[in-house]
Amino acid sequence: MSEMELSGRVGRCERSTAETKVFVELSLDGTGRCDISTGLPFFDHMLDQLGRHGGFDLRVETTGDLHVDSHHTVEDTSLAIGEALKTALGDKAGIRRFASGRFPLDEALVDIALDLSGRPHVEWHVPMPEVLPLGTPPFDPQLAEHAITSLATAASMTLHVELVRGRNVHHIIEAAFKGLARSLRDAVRVEGRGVPSTKGVL
Repeated sequence: MSEMELSGRVGRCERSTAETKVFVELSLDGTGRCDISTGLPFFDHMLDQLGRHGGFDLRVETTGDLHVDSHHTVEDTSLAIGEALKTALGDKAGIRRFASGRFPLDEALVDIALDLSGRPHVEWHVPMPEVLPLGTPPFDPQLAEHAITSLATAASMTLHVELVRGRNVHHIIEAAFKGLARSLRDAVRVEGRGVPSTKGVL
């Protein structure tokens, strides 16, 4: 994997278990450059959407026990990205903190609302039609919830994701990742000085 020079608010995370080995670098003040390799092409595609539409520079390298299944790779990669995001945010001074919107992809429409609150909580209301796994090696569509929930929890954010309408599973998942990306792009934007909380800390 090629090296990327990152600047601005940067977070890194290395995560090693008996099941996976993950390395993540993330710059909140990037240009959307992505270098993603998890061994799961569909998941790589979703993480590429996260970086590009978030305006983040994102490097992800994961090797996992895909001969068992894709669950460990998806979970540990998502946790590492969330931890890198939390590190990159630092004390969160000046950030907008809140963001929300509705995000379409063809017939799919997903509603996203998030708060970089320091309090991890996820509401996921995205029923998935029954379909075969996506890509080779296969990505189980049910893992989309686990990926986004793991990322949000590790980043200590409050996140609500709701499917408004949609039939195509690929479109539903991609709209969710793009919506998360665009909402994060808004929420991490620096537009002040102080920490946006009456507590003085997030």
